Amino acid sequence: MQKKSIFFNQKGATAVEFAIVLSLLITLIFGIIEFSLFIFNRQVITNAAREGARYGIVAAPERRSNVEIQDEVLKYAEKHLITFGDDVLTADDIFISAPCTTFQCDLGVTVDYTYKFLFLFNLVGDIDLRATSVMKME
Repeated sequence: MQKKSIFFNQKGATAVEFAIVLSLLITLIFGIIEFSLFIFNRQVITNAAREGARYGIVAAPERRSNVEIQDEVLKYAEKHLITFGDDVLTADDIFISAPCTTFQCDLGVTVDYTYKFLFLFNLVGDIDLRATSVMKME
């Protein structure tokens, strides 16, 4: 006599469990990638502010204008940010402290950037990043 199981037929249980685990695994992997891109772009914004401040304070026959400093920041960000086709930065996102033309004067460069998540945009939304660098004029 054949024993009858008290459980239902479990032929499809493995496929259902695999589908549940796979969706969680893919979400975790994309979350790690997304967070890594966020950290990388935050560092790029910080370096762009630093590059702009450094470009503005270095001694030169003529001091660099705010537009030249903004162009340097934009050039650095355009070269290094990972945006997947979104706009990188504009000159409106870069703020430079009052013109500084004397020795030992502080020059500050602030860069604002809105990071847009690709995969987790519904969960996290956009995050505003701000980096400031202040250096003394040479």
